[in-house]
Amino acid sequence: MQRVAVLSLHTSPLAQPGVGDGGGMNVYVRELVSALAHAGVDCTTYTRATSREAAREIHIEPNHKVVHIDAGDFDLNKGELFGVVPEFTDKVLDHITGNGGTDLVHANYWLSGLSGHLLKHELDVPLVSTFHTFARVKALGGDPESQLREQSETEIIGCSDAICVSCTEEERQFVDLYGNPPGKIEIVAPGVEHAFFAPGDKGGARRALELGSGPVLLFVGRIQPLKGVDVAVKSLAALGRRDATLLIVGGASGEEGHTEMDRVSALIDEHGLGDQVRFVPPQPHHILSTYYRAADVVLVPSRSESFGLVALEAAACGTPVVANAVGGLLTIVEHGRTGYLVADRQPDVFARHIDTILTDPHVAQRMSAAAAERARHYTWGFAAARLRRTYSDLTSRDRVVCK
Repeated sequence: MQRVAVLSLHTSPLAQPGVGDGGGMNVYVRELVSALAHAGVDCTTYTRATSREAAREIHIEPNHKVVHIDAGDFDLNKGELFGVVPEFTDKVLDHITGNGGTDLVHANYWLSGLSGHLLKHELDVPLVSTFHTFARVKALGGDPESQLREQSETEIIGCSDAICVSCTEEERQFVDLYGNPPGKIEIVAPGVEHAFFAPGDKGGARRALELGSGPVLLFVGRIQPLKGVDVAVKSLAALGRRDATLLIVGGASGEEGHTEMDRVSALIDEHGLGDQVRFVPPQPHHILSTYYRAADVVLVPSRSESFGLVALEAAACGTPVVANAVGGLLTIVEHGRTGYLVADRQPDVFARHIDTILTDPHVAQRMSAAAAERARHYTWGFAAARLRRTYSDLTSRDRVVCK
């Protein structure tokens, strides 16, 4: 049986998406590790403890456990986590060596990659890295990261035996910005849990959420500049329909989260949309399917998006998506067939496409069916199978040597 140490230093796969730094990466790690465990891979996920009450080890299911590592104060913000990487790494190393070792380390995000880099050499095992976001890609979208992060990512790339990307567009961006890495590039597309995310009764979903019969637009995600909540609000204003409601499901995230919330609230007041916008606290992941089914259109106006799980989950529920034409969204949304892609996040163009979906039932129905059909090709089981092949290949060949 393969044994894999999964690193998720900065956010726990058990955390509520939409709260703090919790988002698509939480879902990705939790669901992918679960699928690997079902396929017979022995997975231990290491994450930093953020409360005294957290159990040291939580056995989720056979072959799948989460270990909370004490590293620094519980309430550190994301910007302070670089300083606890050595402590986190030492304690993960102690746990691995005290529990029979591991065959491979799989790091998620650059902070985990720093730890994975050290563990690769200490344990003499392969390193797989999934960055989820890249500093240079974020900079292209107007969200520059620190020089420390960019330098760290370059070092991790130079040591990784395999780098997982979510789609061909992310692979293209990676090669354009970082060149060909010494290790392999593997495309491992995320999946969707079709038992939860599937087409359903829109009327029933709306009754459950106490929504009326008017048009419903939906934004799901953390409230931070990167995610573009302001574009969703401006699109509602440009739509010019007083019977439309915009649901914003998510909470403030990161150092700019509360500032962004204030800015979006001021924007709502400026456009006189106070009675048309409804803020909803972050929801348990499986409950989001009710929101997707209740919506006529899901908006994904992120500045950059390596994949876009929200767009995939919406599609699986048969809800058309209007999204910014970046990153993985170029793969998930098929323009004119499952939804629409908008260059440069233009609210008036968003509004025009939203209006087409709302006013032409034939377009809406056709897109709904096409989106659900396209989403059926994305499963966590398939992602796990791709990853298992990668793991097996890496453990049987020479590893990348850091320069």
